[in-house]
Amino acid sequence: MSVTKKILLIDDSKMVLSFHANILRKHGFECSCVENGFMALEECLRKQFDLILTDINMPKMDGYEFTRKIREVLSYKEIPIIMISTEQEAQDKSKGMEAGANVYIVKPVLPEDLIMHLKLLIGE
Repeated sequence: MSVTKKILLIDDSKMVLSFHANILRKHGFECSCVENGFMALEECLRKQFDLILTDINMPKMDGYEFTRKIREVLSYKEIPIIMISTEQEAQDKSKGMEAGANVYIVKPVLPEDLIMHLKLLIGE
């Protein structure tokens, strides 16, 4: 019997959080949702996640800064991070990868693409 994979979703839009969480829950993932990078850091220190899905443009701490900071935490050095953003320029993508993201997806994301990336990254 496999253990349910825990995913942390970070986005300042409640609608986007709900949309992504519904997709993931339908595929058997356990989701925690927070609204910015600062809250996400706190959540990561309380709980261990198998994968993180983060937006970039958020108040208090953006996705780039969150990704850089969480990569400094030993237990999160190798945890897959997917950045999902409306920012689609090459420099945005390279900035995301330099910060430590494994995958960068431009919004809106198709549910089947999101699930495919998750399964490739966490071996579901």
